[in-house]
Amino acid sequence: MTGTPNLPPPWVRDAVFYQIFPDRFARSDSVPKPSGLEPWDASPTTFGYKGGDLVGVVEHLDWLVDLGVDAIYFNPIFQSGANHRYHTHDYFHVDPMLGGDAAFDRLLDACHARGIKVVLDGVFNHSGRGLLQFHDIAENNEHSPYVDWYHVHGFPIHPYETSEPANYESWWGIRALPKFNTDNPMTREFLMQVGEHWARKGIDGWRLDVPEEIKTEGFWEEFRTRVKAISADCYIVGEIWGDASWWIDFGERFDGTMNYRFAAATIAFAVGDAFDRTTRIDNPHYNVSPAIDADGYRGRVHDILNDYTSFALTANLNLLDSHDTPRILTMASNHTDRVVLALLLLYTFPGAPCLYYGTEIGLEGHKDPDNRRTFPWDHPDRWNRDLLNTTKELIALRKAHPALRSADYRVLWPTDEGDGSKAYAFERIDGDDRIVVLVNAGDATEAGTIPYTDLKAGNAELLWGKADVEFGEHHLRVSIPPRTGAVWQLH
Repeated sequence: MTGTPNLPPPWVRDAVFYQIFPDRFARSDSVPKPSGLEPWDASPTTFGYKGGDLVGVVEHLDWLVDLGVDAIYFNPIFQSGANHRYHTHDYFHVDPMLGGDAAFDRLLDACHARGIKVVLDGVFNHSGRGLLQFHDIAENNEHSPYVDWYHVHGFPIHPYETSEPANYESWWGIRALPKFNTDNPMTREFLMQVGEHWARKGIDGWRLDVPEEIKTEGFWEEFRTRVKAISADCYIVGEIWGDASWWIDFGERFDGTMNYRFAAATIAFAVGDAFDRTTRIDNPHYNVSPAIDADGYRGRVHDILNDYTSFALTANLNLLDSHDTPRILTMASNHTDRVVLALLLLYTFPGAPCLYYGTEIGLEGHKDPDNRRTFPWDHPDRWNRDLLNTTKELIALRKAHPALRSADYRVLWPTDEGDGSKAYAFERIDGDDRIVVLVNAGDATEAGTIPYTDLKAGNAELLWGKADVEFGEHHLRVSIPPRTGAVWQLH
C-alpha cells in the first residue's frame, strides 16, 4: 500500500502497559463469590477459580500508579465458563464473578481518573459452548436458526460426548471452543457490534486473540473502521507471534502486534545459557533458545526494525512473558541479574512495554497453568525487592526521556561479526535527547572501543547502572562488568 497511513493513537508510544489476568491479580471482599473457590495461595490448576475480580483491581490501582503504569491490558472479562474466560458465553456483559457490569464501570472510571488506559481482550475467532447461539444448536441441532453461525458438518453435534464426533469445527480441535463462521453476515455483524459496544462504553483499546485464524476477507478492516469511527484513539493490537508486517503496516487492520519476536530474541540473549529448557513452549516464533551472542541479537533486532514501519514499530506491545508463556524469572532459572538485563532491553526498545502482573516482584511459574499464579499481596516477604526497585527505575527512565519512546534505534556495538561477544550497545535519539544503552550479557568483563563518528566531545551523564566509559571525540572506550547494563545521556 502507498499513501498516507492510518496512524496509531499517539498515546500508545508513551504508554507503559501492565497485563492483568483477572482471576489471579486481586480479590475484593466486597464482591460476592460462589463457594468452591481454590485457596488464593494454593498452586493454580487448569480448571479451578481463585476469585479475583475487577473491584480488587480498583483497590490496587495505587500500586500501578506507583510503578509508573498508565495502561492495563486485561485478559478476557466477559461471562465465561473458564477461569481464563477465553470460553465466552456473553460478549455484552462482564462475568458476575468479576463483579459484573457495575464493577467494570467503576474500574473504567477509576482508571481514567488516574490517567490509566484500559484495553480489553477480544476473542472473536471462537466462542464458548455456553454462548446462546451455539447452545441453541446443541439443543435443536438442524432446527436451530443459528446453524450457519458455526461450521457444522453433521447432526447431532456432540459438544461434550468425546466418544462421538464433534461434527463442528473448533479452535485446535477443542470442543469447548466452537469456531465462528465469520463468512455469515449475521455472525460478522454480531461481532462488529461487540467491538462497537465496548468502544461506546469508553474502553481505550482491543487486544485481539488469534486474529490470523479469521480468514474472512475484509473482516479486520471493517472492525477497525467501525471501532475507530466511535473512538479514533482506540488502540487495536493483534496477537501475531511471527512477522506481523502485513497486519500492522499502514494501519489497515491493526495498530500494532504483541511483539513475541522481541521477547524471544531478548530472552535468548539476556538469559542466554541460564535458560531453563523445561520451560520451553512449542511455538516456532518464540525461539528463546539456544542462547545467542550480541551479534545474533543484533541480527534479530535488525529484522524486527526493518520489518515494520516506524509508526507501527512504536505501537507494538513489547513483552517478555505473558499468560501464554512461562514466567521470565523461571525461564531464567531464577537468575535475577538476567531478568534485569531483559527488563533493561524491554524498557529501552521502540514500542510500548508490557509487564505481566507480578513480574515486578519476581512471581515465578512454569507452563500453563503455573504461569497464572495469584499475586501474593499478603506475603510481602516473598517479593523480590531488587526487581521491584529496578522495574520502577527503568519505567521512570523511559518516561523521562523522549528518545526511549521514539522509533530511532541505532546499534553501536558489536562492530565486528562472529567474535562471540556478549556486549551490546545502541543509541536512541529524539531531538536533543541522546541516550546510549550498554548491556553485557556474558560471564566476563567486556572492554572495547566503539567508533562514533558523529560524537561531540562533551559530557556524558550516567543515568542508570554501572560501567567505566571514556568518551573521546570520535569513540567510546567502555569496560562493563559481567551481566550488567548501563544507560548514559549525552550532552
